[in-house]
Amino acid sequence: MMDLVEIKAAARKAAFARRKAAHDASSGAAAGRLSEVLAGYRGASLAGYMPIRTEIDPLSAMAEAAAHGPVCVPVILGEGQPLKFSVWTPGCAMKDGPFGARIPEVDDFITPEILIVPLVAFDRAGGRLGYGGGFYDRTLEELRFAGGALAIGFAYAAQEADNLPLEPTDQPLDMIVTENDVIEFARA
Repeated sequence: MMDLVEIKAAARKAAFARRKAAHDASSGAAAGRLSEVLAGYRGASLAGYMPIRTEIDPLSAMAEAAAHGPVCVPVILGEGQPLKFSVWTPGCAMKDGPFGARIPEVDDFITPEILIVPLVAFDRAGGRLGYGGGFYDRTLEELRFAGGALAIGFAYAAQEADNLPLEPTDQPLDMIVTENDVIEFARA
């Protein structure tokens, strides 16, 4: 019988294959639907991310949002710690950060109200399977405890999965945006 670590590893492997196929077939215009969603939150501080490998690219939606309010990107400070978010603007000076993601050259940390969350897989209940480091789970738990944050998963539709292997510490998403759909969840 497989333990949860093995089950999650198998789920990630399958999801990475689906994501790569979707990424290879993508026209690169997937952020249009994300821009439509974010237009309803103009002026709110927004955390996006710098896409790595085959992640769906939110940069054009982030650039549009930056015209209306602050936009930041995650910075990993260390294992087991929540993320910090440094202000990003289109064309700002960047440097290499951990795990291959680019981060602003100068740290200017802010607390986002809305987070665009990258993921490996998602389900129709708002579950999210990430890379396994727990960075977004710790961050969302901290932000929600401090008063709230809207977590928007951004993914290719092909990343949807059934029966994700989730743990009690896995933080749910409030919304998922794909190139085809916007899925919202009612949270208590």
